[in-house]
Amino acid sequence: MPRPLGELEDAVMTRVWQWNRPVTVREVLEDLQQERSIAYTTVMTVMDNLHQKGWVRREAEGRAYRYTAVSTRAAYSAALMNEAWSTSDSPAAALVAFFGMMSQEQREALRDAIRIVQHDEAETAPAPETGPAGAEGDSGAQPTAPGR
Repeated sequence: MPRPLGELEDAVMTRVWQWNRPVTVREVLEDLQQERSIAYTTVMTVMDNLHQKGWVRREAEGRAYRYTAVSTRAAYSAALMNEAWSTSDSPAAALVAFFGMMSQEQREALRDAIRIVQHDEAETAPAPETGPAGAEGDSGAQPTAPGR
């Protein structure tokens, strides 16, 4: 389980996820500077740390790197929720409390997600076993024990 991102790591990853393309330290820096005073070397260090932690991959481009997210924000959020839920001494109670905190919009999103998962499971479930002729009972043949 990945540990939660720090504040600056999250600010950097938010841009990488939103832009959904390879980015440079300079691009991230310029965007961050609209909100705060920050040095190039600080952003470079954060992006290098994110690379070391496996959050981004990088490709050399001249003397710089272009960074790309390894997974999505949704996958990151899901991993955090799963970790929090699985460490509870009462997972069912934790889920009830969590659902109680949700807005109506979030509960509707949860219902949609459950429908999608159930639909996917139904599509990948193995077909039920059928009789010897391909449909239960349509051949009239009786099964025989092995070796007879």
